[in-house]
Amino acid sequence: MPAEDDTRERREAERRRLEERRREEEDKETGPYQKLEKIGEGTYGVVYKATHRPTGRVVAMKKIRLENEDEGVPSTAIREISLLKELKHNHVVQLLDVVHEESKLFLVFEFLELDLKKYMDTHTKAQNTGLPLQQVKEYLHQLIQGVEFCHQRRILHRDLKPQNLLIDEHRNLKLADFGLARAFGIPLRTYTHEVITLWYRAPEILMGSRHYSTAVDMWSIGCIFAEMITKRPLFPGDSEIDEMFKIFKILGTPNETVWPGVSALKDWNPEFPKWQRKDLRTLVPGLDDEGLDLLEQLIDYNPARRISAKRALLHPYFDGMAHSTHHRMDMRGY
Repeated sequence: MPAEDDTRERREAERRRLEERRREEEDKETGPYQKLEKIGEGTYGVVYKATHRPTGRVVAMKKIRLENEDEGVPSTAIREISLLKELKHNHVVQLLDVVHEESKLFLVFEFLELDLKKYMDTHTKAQNTGLPLQQVKEYLHQLIQGVEFCHQRRILHRDLKPQNLLIDEHRNLKLADFGLARAFGIPLRTYTHEVITLWYRAPEILMGSRHYSTAVDMWSIGCIFAEMITKRPLFPGDSEIDEMFKIFKILGTPNETVWPGVSALKDWNPEFPKWQRKDLRTLVPGLDDEGLDLLEQLIDYNPARRISAKRALLHPYFDGMAHSTHHRMDMRGY
């Protein structure tokens, strides 16, 4: 009975929509925060613009979607999140507060309107090119500083992409969602069932490695670096196997020589097509020799050989750039 099934599905979808709207109305006020509007749906749930009623400060509130809402918020997640409040750095979005109400969890962050994806879309539409090379260098430097700060504290991101790199009014780049992967895992789909992008995912994750390190974030940084220059994603795969093949077609199909241990990974297949490595210079025209060398070290197949954030900051590509070592002060009175 296809027509009946269709009607039933439509009714069910409408019921869910009404239920969602009812919940949103109930949720207008959460702790000392007043929600103003929904501004997006990210990896972990709905994001709202809100105000902190006692001070009038505008904030971003992420309502975390929990897999088993009936069971409440896992204590491990609460522990992980409380640690993130200690991450204070110029290039990391500040977690200001955590509101835990019954089975709901809201994370309150400083509010930033613009992300790198929107910024690149606007700029490249106007200029029809990638970002100016000096600006690429500045943003890459800021990104690696934020990542290095978190890696020093043994916190990985695991899902770095232009959408969660936010830009403030002073053109500072700040990393959002650091540490959330460890607290909540990375779902396969977003709150609205959009597939989470694989374009920035390290090959060891794609190949099913259970043990990965800070190197996964460095791979993502390499992909973002190239995209800022060319305005095109470096490896735009639409499934895990397509993503792997997009990487192989550019870097060559890996083997034990370039990546010791690759053949032991869960999703490795000796029958993978054998592609030859391309010259990266042809893919990122305009990038100087130092920049090209850094990019190659960021997207090295071998996680053990991939450049660390600490070493990347010392790379000759950044010669002459000031390193902002000062961490942001506590927000007094908040």
